[in-house]
Amino acid sequence: MTKHTASHSKNTFKSHLLNHMFGSAYKLSLFIFVCIILLLTTYHFTAPKIAHEQREAMLKTFHQILPPPLYNNIPLEDTLIILDPTQLEQLGSEAPVTVYRARKDNQPAGLIFQVEARNGYSGHISLLMAVLPNGHISGVRVLTHRETPGLGDKIEAQKSDWILSFNGRTIQANNPNDPRWAVKKDGGEFDQFTGATITPRAVIAAVKKALLFVQQSGESLYE
Repeated sequence: MTKHTASHSKNTFKSHLLNHMFGSAYKLSLFIFVCIILLLTTYHFTAPKIAHEQREAMLKTFHQILPPPLYNNIPLEDTLIILDPTQLEQLGSEAPVTVYRARKDNQPAGLIFQVEARNGYSGHISLLMAVLPNGHISGVRVLTHRETPGLGDKIEAQKSDWILSFNGRTIQANNPNDPRWAVKKDGGEFDQFTGATITPRAVIAAVKKALLFVQQSGESLYE
């Protein structure tokens, strides 16, 4: 084989290799493009439905902790964003917290907001609570948690009525040491769970701090 023939064969091989590489890259790019179009199309048609379902789920929980007859506005459209680090600490949150404001004929009827109990037995416990203008709790519900099934999960309304023990409660003015806000084992008024005292302690402490936050912030939360 002459040098010219060898060089030609080598160039032909490189040309075929490059064509193969570019062809593969083109096919891969086309595949990715088609996948993106499909994902965007799916999102376009499903996003409104998902948003509607999330809204309905949120409203359902709202109705559980603040009865609809108490207000006639749309709390989801009347909000306040909490950004102050000190207030966020009281709510147990590291991220901004949205306060949903309920009104009856433009008068304050209640506040709904999320609270985080950071020291649950298995991690953070996310709560949604509603507080009436008089400083009394209207209701509390657990949104998410990782507590032990059969023990700590009694904080769920579906598993136990324990969470209902917050209904109607208030706290002594500016008194974080109000003795009632503890499990009975610690001298308070709340029941504890057999074998799972850490969980109710965490929830009680979080709700108490949030109630103090509302008490200290007062009417400014409705402005």
